[in-house]
Amino acid sequence: MRAWILDQFGGLDHLRLADAPDPSPGAGEVVLDLEFAALNPADRYLSQGQYPAAPPLPHVLGRDGIGTVSAVGSDVWRLTIGQRLVVLRGETGVSRWGTFAQRVAVETDSLVLPPEGWTLQQSAGAPLVYLTAYQALTQWGDLAPSMVLITGASGGVGVAALQLAKALGHGVVALSRDPDKRKALLTLGADHALDPTDPAWVAKLKESLGPRRVDLAIDNIGGALFTQVIETMGGGGRISVVGLLGGPVPQFNTAALFFRRLKIGGVAVGAYTRAEAHAAWDALLALMQRSGSKPLVDRVFAFDELPAAFDRLAAGPLGKVLLRIR
Repeated sequence: MRAWILDQFGGLDHLRLADAPDPSPGAGEVVLDLEFAALNPADRYLSQGQYPAAPPLPHVLGRDGIGTVSAVGSDVWRLTIGQRLVVLRGETGVSRWGTFAQRVAVETDSLVLPPEGWTLQQSAGAPLVYLTAYQALTQWGDLAPSMVLITGASGGVGVAALQLAKALGHGVVALSRDPDKRKALLTLGADHALDPTDPAWVAKLKESLGPRRVDLAIDNIGGALFTQVIETMGGGGRISVVGLLGGPVPQFNTAALFFRRLKIGGVAVGAYTRAEAHAAWDALLALMQRSGSKPLVDRVFAFDELPAAFDRLAAGPLGKVLLRIR
């Protein structure tokens, strides 16, 4: 098969498209002939050696994908050759070879059926970002209808968080630098869409909200924006930290936290057990079915265009960036 091989850590420049051995399914595994795979920032972090996992090299990145079963291992009884399945979560693309290849071996308890009514592309790109968004929204327990602020709202996790937050009955403040994307986010249901590069965005938000403040922030960016997010929080507010695209957070006065009893918590889908991941997936699909929302696909690249696909991801898509494998 053909696969994008990572020979050493240090960044995406070390990826190369090459021939690789076809995978064989072990006990409790199947081989998928992949049709689409999705890119995630976590793939870049892993290639740079900035991810908790350090798989043996050579490695194949790729956490998300959809394909048809072409081989089954021992102890596999409920899945059949030719069945189309989606990679939900597990070690695919982390400690074992991932989906930036023509074929991948996956443990059966890391697979789900494609959601009814979704395209192949929507199904392939959804699991990691929607599970991440769901965890960011629910890790603090059941929230009464709240005001949720989302940084990097046009990205994969951002769009997922917006759709799920609205399905849960929350108001949403979406941050995006791009005016066209802000318009699109309002169309998707955001109550407010602001430019985080505007020095007055915090003051504008406070004016729009009146006496109300942000109850939950989902921060996909980090960096200097994080301290501005803290300014928008109300008493007892929570901040779910998802990404670090903006780099390290500069020093800030911790009094901003304890006077309002703010809580900050990291988001990591890998903390879900497999049973928890399946339960979260079922719960978020029910929310989306009720609201009628579906994943957004920004652009699909050919299999040999993976570097260009990562460039698009870095530039800031509206929704998910995918590879067409076959």
